[in-house]
Amino acid sequence: MKGDYQELVDEISGLLGAPATLENRDFGLVAFGAHDSDDDTAMDPVRTRSILTRRSTPAVRAWFEGFGIARATGPVRIPAAPEAGVFRGRICLPVRHRGVVLGYVWLLDADPGPTDEQLEAAMEVATRIGGLLFDEARAGTDLSREFGAVLTAGRGWQRDMAVAALREALGRDAEGLHTVVCVTPWTDDPPSVRTVSSASALTSVPAPGAAGGASLAALIRLRSSDVLDPALTAADRLRSSAGGHATAGVAVPRRGLADLAEAWHEAAAAARAAAAESRFGPVAEWSAIGPYRLLTALPAEAAADPAVRALLTPLHKDLARTAEVFLDCAGQASRTATALGIHRQTLYYRLSRVQQLTGLDLNDGEDRLLLHMTLKGARL
Repeated sequence: MKGDYQELVDEISGLLGAPATLENRDFGLVAFGAHDSDDDTAMDPVRTRSILTRRSTPAVRAWFEGFGIARATGPVRIPAAPEAGVFRGRICLPVRHRGVVLGYVWLLDADPGPTDEQLEAAMEVATRIGGLLFDEARAGTDLSREFGAVLTAGRGWQRDMAVAALREALGRDAEGLHTVVCVTPWTDDPPSVRTVSSASALTSVPAPGAAGGASLAALIRLRSSDVLDPALTAADRLRSSAGGHATAGVAVPRRGLADLAEAWHEAAAAARAAAAESRFGPVAEWSAIGPYRLLTALPAEAAADPAVRALLTPLHKDLARTAEVFLDCAGQASRTATALGIHRQTLYYRLSRVQQLTGLDLNDGEDRLLLHMTLKGARL
């Protein structure tokens, strides 16, 4: 599909004798014609940034949309605006299908510019591009719907049917290597799969174990189970677009679609762990979250063990922190005191208070395990 867009953009460039750039309606770069000119102004900051970052800034988008390009049915000429980094005027060819704008073809204006006949021929090519964008969007919608159905279906025949439908929609890619990414929280509609080059499908669904709200699920193609870079890059890009408080999780890679529901639970668990423990970073892999692999599988109410409940109140947060660091340090007092920046006598006093409040014996292995898991679970 990408090659088809490039061929059509090159065809427009040839018709008008100028390099063309194709963006979708969200101003994300789809394809661009080769630039072969000694004129430095032909690569003004706006075009350069669009090609290098594959997206225009909101300010540039607002500037161009102010000329009515979203409503136009024919070429729109836009003057230069050096103060906005637009050193050369533009010609915008709206890409439409069945009356709906799906993208824009951009060309640098010149003197003399293209003739009406040339622009008419270019608009015919833009119409063909519109058909491709529509077909791709429809296919992406179908995949996202089928992907979401797999993640939300109950066990048994319902999930089997959902997996079969997704397998048919994916075609040959269905038996390839995939992983699942969870980004939470997610408040917007799912973005286009074109914004994440390695994604097969993106859908918004409730995350297992989350306290309400929606999360974004992404099905990511991989070439090797040892190289998670495409998934980690996609997770970080999607998380950044969701806002500063969002975290992301990446499941263990799997071949085929049979275990997608389990992969979704892993990705969601890793995202929750990333929110609970800053040391995991904003993007966590399920294989790296240690005890949280078990804790995230427990119901939320299981974390509030009655023996530890008093310790989890705001009044005793320093004691809770002390106990958690002490257990993280395998009960070694010197390491704990250093990590907390307190005197060892202060540490001993706090630990005695922890024992008084909880009734647990920190010399007993099972009591220590209960306290440790409850403190970790409280973070979720």
